[in-house]
Amino acid sequence: MKVGSSMTSDVKILSPDDTIRAAAEIMSNMDIGLLPVSENDRLVGMISDRDIAVRGVAAGKGPNTRIGEVMTYDVKYCFDDQDIDEVLENMADLQVRRLPVLDRAKRLIGIVSLGDLARRGSMTAVALAGISRPGGEHTQTQ
Repeated sequence: MKVGSSMTSDVKILSPDDTIRAAAEIMSNMDIGLLPVSENDRLVGMISDRDIAVRGVAAGKGPNTRIGEVMTYDVKYCFDDQDIDEVLENMADLQVRRLPVLDRAKRLIGIVSLGDLARRGSMTAVALAGISRPGGEHTQTQ
């Protein structure tokens, strides 16, 4: 099965110039923890609730801080035509629970989460074990 059949395609996109308050409000209203950030029709980063908390609030930044100051720039992603098992392995290796989904022209078309894949009956135990191990590449420091 391909990722495109399991992803969430209704994605709100923000700009690096939007504020962390705006991002937090959207996250709250949509009950999500991650939003893509785009500039000139290209994915340039991701902003998570953790980015806002750790790189924003904990660092003394206020609600009018621009997303570009706290977002994650090193975006890991997958393609819509990749096999789910391959993406699950990648998520485990990267220790992430969500990935943006791009088409082969590298345009954002959705986001896939571990929950999306679990709801489809995919084998997520191996990915969850890898994601949950201590340490790893993902860090909150710039």
